[in-house]
Amino acid sequence: MTARTWAVALTGLNGHMVDVEADLSQQTPGFDLIGLADRALGEAVRRVHNACKNSGLDLPRRKLTVNLSPASLPKHGSAFDLAIAIAALGTEGALDPASLARTVHLGELGLDGRLRPIPGVLPALHAARAAGFERAVVPVANEAEARLVPGMEVHAAASLAQVAIRHGAELEDPGDPDPILMPDVVEQTPSSDDLADVIGQEEAVEALIVAAAGGHHLLLTGPPGAGKTMLARRLAGILPDLDEGAALEAASIRSLMGEPLTRLERRPPFVAPHHSASIAALIGGGSRAVRPGAIARAHGGLLFLDEAAEAPRTVLDSLRQPLEAGTIEIHRAEFTARFPARFQLVLATNPCPCGAFGVVGEECVCPPSAIRRYASRLSGPIRDRLDIEVKVARVSAVQATAQERGSVSTEQARARVALARERAARRWQGMPWRVNAHVPGTWLRQGEHRLPAAARAPLDRALQRGALTLRGYDRVLRIAWSVADLAGAETPALEHVGRALYLKKGMTL
Repeated sequence: MTARTWAVALTGLNGHMVDVEADLSQQTPGFDLIGLADRALGEAVRRVHNACKNSGLDLPRRKLTVNLSPASLPKHGSAFDLAIAIAALGTEGALDPASLARTVHLGELGLDGRLRPIPGVLPALHAARAAGFERAVVPVANEAEARLVPGMEVHAAASLAQVAIRHGAELEDPGDPDPILMPDVVEQTPSSDDLADVIGQEEAVEALIVAAAGGHHLLLTGPPGAGKTMLARRLAGILPDLDEGAALEAASIRSLMGEPLTRLERRPPFVAPHHSASIAALIGGGSRAVRPGAIARAHGGLLFLDEAAEAPRTVLDSLRQPLEAGTIEIHRAEFTARFPARFQLVLATNPCPCGAFGVVGEECVCPPSAIRRYASRLSGPIRDRLDIEVKVARVSAVQATAQERGSVSTEQARARVALARERAARRWQGMPWRVNAHVPGTWLRQGEHRLPAAARAPLDRALQRGALTLRGYDRVLRIAWSVADLAGAETPALEHVGRALYLKKGMTL
């Protein structure tokens, strides 16, 4: 009289196994669903009734109770439909109980019995595999995504009847119904933007390469038309490919967003929300079902905020904790959702509201108070968390009309970045970090990698006179290691520290 199978509840990227138990009792016929289900999941009873009837499968005509355990765990969405239907059909012994008990079922039911695709299959099956399950049934539309999980035996089904037959139901073969498929995947063509297209900005290009080599955050300041957006987009092109772990995390976030997945994308994501984006759009949010924000979608890649000074200060300040922790936790009354958010931040801003302050040949019409207010939109704590600050000037007419392209191409820059990251990875082998920007400051100030006093002298003086905070001191040390890695040096010397100090604060030795 009791049957059980398994499904997965997601909170953020974390999956929790849900025991779907169905029980028959000698009471007034009915169908009850219990276990802290949200409204969409509560409506599963109607979908299951109609799907079973239209598939030639009869539900028991007695009191049927389906429990989603643990009952204290919030559950949302329609991904539990298939598991509920299979558990309910198994209560009369028509299905193999051993087969049900070792299989994870994911999928939404249509009223005609066909299986509809669902978001979050990749993180759900990762959680199931970590819990020891080796077999799963998913909709046909999610098959390619499900097969990205290693060690999982995936069975794709187009309808509820096919799943029931797979578990031993004596039912006339329904044939191959037209499966419900995902929209066609639009393959992203590789970007044709080349770093050599950037002319007259040699200093900024070198700063981009340092930022890419060490994973450093970057602030680009300059008048409109100076090329800030162009530089940011080409920074994404020189970042190295993601390793398998980072690619799986990025793909899992895309899966939660409902994007179709057919393969692992190794290129780092590039996310550029509008400056009017809200805090929830940036860091994620929701009441019952939390959706990842822009910082989670940029995990492993680049988050670019253009016109940063036009964004509300509270929105920018919401980045402070994720920049330090590399994760974002969204707390709700009943649960906490956690997303990875290890991204590289690039901010671009004008020098004043009109954009002409300090520009040769332009007249700034902004009063001093407006310029101060505009600059203060980027708070001190946010600026302190940015590693490199670059001032971008407009290109002269001679440079713009010259026949020559930039001296560094994307291919050349990516090769330099790859070599620098290899040096850093060898140095930090056995540690939980791989790039210089993620190394704790105590390791660089007090550990075996502490620099000689002669090399640290300009940094110590800047800290002593208050030109740098301790956080800024650590960030200059990290930049110095990246500059040394690009130069092929084993340890940063005085010139590398001087270069790092200039990139961070514009100071010279």
